[in-house]
Amino acid sequence: MQLRLWFILTSLWEKMTAQTLFVILVVLLLIVDHVKKRRPKNFPPGPLLFPFVGTVVDFKQPIHLALQKVRLIGRYGNIFSVQFGNLTFVVVNGYQLVKEALVHQAEVFADRPHIPLLREIFKGLGLISSNGHIWRQQRKFVLSALKSIGVSFEERIQEESRYLTEAIEEEKGQPFDPHYKINSAVSNIICSITFGERFEYHDSQFQELLHLLAETLLLIGNFWGQLYNAFPWLMRWVPGPHNKIFKHWKKLKYFVTGVIAKHKEDLNSSETRDFIDCYLKEIEKSKDDSISYFNEENLLCSTLDLFLTGTETSATTIRWALLYMAVYPKIQEKVQTEIDTVIGQSRQPMMDDKENMPYTNAVLNEVQRMGNVVPINVPRMATSDTTLAGFHLPKGTTLIPSLTSIMFDKNVWETPDTFNPEHFLENGQFRKREAFLPFSAGKRVCPGEQLARTELFIFFTTLIQKFTFRALENVELNFEFTISLTRCPKPFQICAVSRC
Repeated sequence: MQLRLWFILTSLWEKMTAQTLFVILVVLLLIVDHVKKRRPKNFPPGPLLFPFVGTVVDFKQPIHLALQKVRLIGRYGNIFSVQFGNLTFVVVNGYQLVKEALVHQAEVFADRPHIPLLREIFKGLGLISSNGHIWRQQRKFVLSALKSIGVSFEERIQEESRYLTEAIEEEKGQPFDPHYKINSAVSNIICSITFGERFEYHDSQFQELLHLLAETLLLIGNFWGQLYNAFPWLMRWVPGPHNKIFKHWKKLKYFVTGVIAKHKEDLNSSETRDFIDCYLKEIEKSKDDSISYFNEENLLCSTLDLFLTGTETSATTIRWALLYMAVYPKIQEKVQTEIDTVIGQSRQPMMDDKENMPYTNAVLNEVQRMGNVVPINVPRMATSDTTLAGFHLPKGTTLIPSLTSIMFDKNVWETPDTFNPEHFLENGQFRKREAFLPFSAGKRVCPGEQLARTELFIFFTTLIQKFTFRALENVELNFEFTISLTRCPKPFQICAVSRC
């Protein structure tokens, strides 16, 4: 019987043509792909899935807007699933549902999914991409270390705001692009905290680092980065701009590795200058701990995490703030009036002033709402089976909490599509809004939130205290944006007219 079966199979193989083999292979691949992509029972519904590509999305449109299309939310509601290549996401919209996931089920959605690009770069180490014990240990240490570093955040930011003011004064009221001046100032805060030093704005090595970082984040967030995440097995072998991500990241790692090596050479056990010193001492202290993940690899990744997140989000928000002030001069005037009344021109702003400046605070919050710097949040992953909005989400499900859906929710904001500081004011006093989540929520809320809030208030207030920002004559500014890892304003030029 076996010989007969073997004879039949051999005969069929000999008669089979290359075309027939190809058809059989394609059919088998389609069957396997269909089984892999099939939505589990009671899983959130979503658009039709196509072989290999999954959900068809117009990548000419930013992904956060593609996921907010009326046809998706109108048909499937505030929770639906999409697939891009090998990646499956459950998209969650609206404040109530996002809060249910991130706050009420904070333990369930405490992990990061395995996004190919981030996995390739960070190897599951550091703060952004790590999970479980590694993440809890690193996050706890980072928060503790940042608190223990001698000079306060506020003093560092006040000092840097003076350097930034001087750099802008050099423009003498002529048109300039504020991008890299702002990025240099904000980055210097995190550099002084992590590396123990700041850099001059004209330092060529520092500017190269900032340009490498900006281009890397742009490539990760654009079409090529999305394509790599969807088809990593293919894109590793395909030439294209996405390969620059790894080249740039190698240079960034090389720089930070050099800084760490210098710190190891002159480490002083009786003095802690910065975050790297703190970490090196922790490595030494826990070297005999078998469950410790304090090592130089994690130090490198955590430092790069801080450099990346500590530069990009705050700097981008300040650029949006200057753009909005230039477009809305009457709002800028009201901010300046409040600054002149509370602070005057003879001293620097400080965080204690914030409580007495409701309008300035409202304007900054509205900049964060409309700027929508992190439009779809950083994805989360379910650590166990759970239920959300009546749907079953198995362990390992990747969740995209859409911050865009919250920031522009018509059920929350009176004029969601208009820049309106009154959203955060009530009877002339500052009004906190529960649905205002620029730093996310839950277990993965931004660890640098307090630093970012201090940066935004002091930098913004100092700049509006010293300058009036205006559009160029006969030039109409707009709010067009580019998607990097953040939602950034497209390059623009403004004039900074001294108020002295």
